[in-house]
Amino acid sequence: MAEPATDPAFLPAHVLAAQIASRTLSPVDAVEAMLARIARLEPRLKAFVEVYAADARLAAEGADRAIRSGHALGPLHGVPVALKDLVDVEGRITTGGSLAFRDRRATTTATIVRRMIARGMIVLGKTHTVEFAFGGWGTNARMGTPWNPWDLARARTPGGSSSGSGVAVSARMAPWAIGTDTGGSIRMPAAFCGLTGLKVTTGRISAAGIVPLSTTLDTPGPMARSVADVALLYDVLQGSDPLDPNTRGVVPADPMPTLDRGVRGLRLGRMPQGERAAVAQDMLEAYDRSLDLLADLGAEIVEVALPFRFAEMMTASNLHMAEAYHVNGRLAEDPDSPLDPAVRKRILAGAGISAADYLRARQDQVAMKGQMAAAMSGIDALLTPTTEHAAVPLDGLDQDRLPSRFTRFGNLLELCALALPNGFTAAGLPLSLQITCRPYEEAMALRIGQALQRATDWHLRVPAGL
Repeated sequence: MAEPATDPAFLPAHVLAAQIASRTLSPVDAVEAMLARIARLEPRLKAFVEVYAADARLAAEGADRAIRSGHALGPLHGVPVALKDLVDVEGRITTGGSLAFRDRRATTTATIVRRMIARGMIVLGKTHTVEFAFGGWGTNARMGTPWNPWDLARARTPGGSSSGSGVAVSARMAPWAIGTDTGGSIRMPAAFCGLTGLKVTTGRISAAGIVPLSTTLDTPGPMARSVADVALLYDVLQGSDPLDPNTRGVVPADPMPTLDRGVRGLRLGRMPQGERAAVAQDMLEAYDRSLDLLADLGAEIVEVALPFRFAEMMTASNLHMAEAYHVNGRLAEDPDSPLDPAVRKRILAGAGISAADYLRARQDQVAMKGQMAAAMSGIDALLTPTTEHAAVPLDGLDQDRLPSRFTRFGNLLELCALALPNGFTAAGLPLSLQITCRPYEEAMALRIGQALQRATDWHLRVPAGL
């Protein structure tokens, strides 16, 4: 199903922004279209924890007056956005997906929200997350699991932990949204919901004002329906921040990426043949087609010898478990706290990690980063599927088996990666390609992704029946 050309809720974010800036579309009409769609779909899809309808309408009215009077704050003034419910907005509740935080009212506003508001963007509300962002399937036993809109007949995994953001953008309830990624939590919902999502290098985007899971590995980032939209929001979010020590000493901010340079002359790495095991056939076929297309567009596809197997990286480090226990261990130890059982189990797994174990893991991380840098020295990107398969049914889901085989290494090794749709199953479920690049080479990942999206229309598909 293609996107309608007239409904503002279906417009890509960059088109929406251009129409608002040129005054062919009012921010009031844009926000009303989103809110109407949320009101109609939210009872079924459950993407939002809270919708800021009254505030969004007021902000839209203000944006409309400012733009008409020649006082626009920039090209994104009046464009709506949704926030994962880890991101603080002063005076608003941030639950972090936990009933234990249901009364946690933020006293500050996250740096990335301040940056968006400074550009005149309008916050629609907060989207559901896996509790404390600790899970890849997208489930939340206490606060509810969003419904993946690509199958309205059977509940399937929306991907986590940025589950609500994935569902909201996929269902056209928001043009784009903020997610966070500690082991794949932007890329997995992007994969399962047919979106484009960018996991940035650690420190590229400030995490100040965002409920932490792992302060070493957490990376906020944009989720949208195209590479062009992701790049536009990435440009707003990135940059150093004195409130986030991870951003100190980071290379200077990217200029707005030049997306349309194509891939001619680039060397792109194919994943090792042994990594194809356990990947669904339709995912492999979509992967192979993507590589063939990139080759047709002028890229050289080369074999890469990696210093590890992707499955090994799932357990190669206990950094995130130790840090998650440091943040929420006391709550997880309390049997009366209303935690999701699967999340409680994951947090408690960090209880036995000693200081020596943790420091050893940090040393191992440095060594593995060096090994991976050597392996990628002759290529511009490493290409893999984003997940092993498309979204699976929620009933009978094994919470002990996570879908982060191809994503976890990117966080541990402080790489950047882009997930984008590259096909559909016979049942109409999205498939996804992951483009992983060296640290701080987000512009390269976006460039490669843009070349694919200029040559295909997978990212333009809309869930049927909505």
